[in-house]
Amino acid sequence: MRQNNRTIVLIGTTAASVYGFRSDFIKFLVSQDWQVYTLICEYSADELEKISALGAIAITYKMSRGGLNPLADMRSMFELRKKISEIQPDIVFSYFTKPVIYGTLAAKLAKVPKIIGMIEGLGTPFTILKNGQTAKIKLIQKAQVFLYRLAFPLLDKIIFLNPDDPVDLIHQHRIRHKPEAIEVLGAIGLNLQEYSYQAWDEKTSVSFIFIARLLAEKGIFEYVEAAKIVKEKYPKTIFTVIGGLDTENPNALKEYELAELISMDIIDYPGFVSDVAQRIKHSAVFVLPSYYREGVPRSTQEAMAVGRPVITTDVTGCRETVIDGINGFLVPKWNPEALADKMIYFIEHPELVNKMGQESHKIAVERFDSDKVNYRLVKLLELI
Repeated sequence: MRQNNRTIVLIGTTAASVYGFRSDFIKFLVSQDWQVYTLICEYSADELEKISALGAIAITYKMSRGGLNPLADMRSMFELRKKISEIQPDIVFSYFTKPVIYGTLAAKLAKVPKIIGMIEGLGTPFTILKNGQTAKIKLIQKAQVFLYRLAFPLLDKIIFLNPDDPVDLIHQHRIRHKPEAIEVLGAIGLNLQEYSYQAWDEKTSVSFIFIARLLAEKGIFEYVEAAKIVKEKYPKTIFTVIGGLDTENPNALKEYELAELISMDIIDYPGFVSDVAQRIKHSAVFVLPSYYREGVPRSTQEAMAVGRPVITTDVTGCRETVIDGINGFLVPKWNPEALADKMIYFIEHPELVNKMGQESHKIAVERFDSDKVNYRLVKLLELI
């Protein structure tokens, strides 16, 4: 099955995430004469065609991303081993929790010369909610740590997106790894041409936009409470919310709560949109009061590339996007009053929107340009 002397297998989850977040990386590898295979467990025929158009070979496998069945996961691992053995790659590069764990074990069994894993944030098992973690989440965290203990010693490189994650995962839990394996990449980046800079129209009123799943840990409830506080003083202020409801998540905003907020004119909720960049450009300030264990939030990167100041929380991942007082403000988590104060500050000092927005754009160009990020990544992976 192998076609040339340089072959890499990328193991991810959804075809949508491969195409949405790995396209530029795949195109770069192809330009450097790498044969690229992508292993995907959720897909549509149209998505697979898009990946093939990038120059990669898309191969499907079975895995439940959120499932907790160890036997099913072991079957996935052996399926991955079989497919990897047929390809005989030089490198296997996995990302997201389950692919890193089971893809790494599969690659080792397939005797792949070089195995890389990337952890894009620690996710729900390591997120501390305002009322603490449930017993189930604590158990999932312990299970993940156990599995990381199996996989991490086999990895030649373990790449993180922010400096806090290796401390909180590897060092705190004393997970063995190879010497010099740990690397911090920073954000995975984005195509800046798709999120081109546009100054905010200073003739319009200062408005705010939140883009994320409507979950407690993403800060939707703090955003709503801050909006209520601001509207007591500036009732015509627009607070846009873009993101989907998650009816299966007990920490999510409920459908009836969303309907009530819309009817009370607290938020503007356009529903599903495909023109995220334009929505950001029509708003003045981007707000993400998240306390989720982010890698580096993509929505914040998009807003910064467009040229918007950011108000976000002083927590892991989020703090990597804001230099406090330069391109926006960092506020404490779970504190809608502090968030509202910064929103009001922008309303009363609108001249800062474009000034700080320009600083956001500069940071995006320096840190989040996918061309620069992919070059750093291939250097870390020693692909060139």
